[in-house]
Amino acid sequence: MFVPFDTLPEESKIWIYQSNRKFSDEEIAEIENNLQSFVESWSAHGTGLEASFQLKYNRFIILAVNQEVQAPTGCSIDSSVAFIQGLEQKYQVELLDKMNVTFKNGEHIAHKSLLDFKRMAKEKAVTANTIVFNNLVNTIEEFNENWEVPAEDSWHSRFF
Repeated sequence: MFVPFDTLPEESKIWIYQSNRKFSDEEIAEIENNLQSFVESWSAHGTGLEASFQLKYNRFIILAVNQEVQAPTGCSIDSSVAFIQGLEQKYQVELLDKMNVTFKNGEHIAHKSLLDFKRMAKEKAVTANTIVFNNLVNTIEEFNENWEVPAEDSWHSRFF
């Protein structure tokens, strides 16, 4: 069951998928429609999940589930991963590769492999103050407070 993202409790579980490229406005419109359909029918053991999504910066897909109503199960999580894999194929993007880093470079959002980011840190092309996207956050509360943070305040700090 789809609900507006901003109505979900802060304890709601989230998953963040980052694209290795920016989606076009046309792709965003299609993806929003596909996400809406998916979330409306998303269920766990036959019970609809109270869920929502957000698209940020034409690059990030955030799925959220209110665990207080119905917790997602292995099968429902598998179905969301299959849905994301379908988007990867359709749009020829990487959404599931966790070995990449996305960060702000001025007004631009950059996407680099972990090795490239590590090299950039060593060369001082990025610093501890560089704003990174910490996609390891697990709840809406963590997302709101710790998703866009200076690298020194996230798991990226080990590179500085």
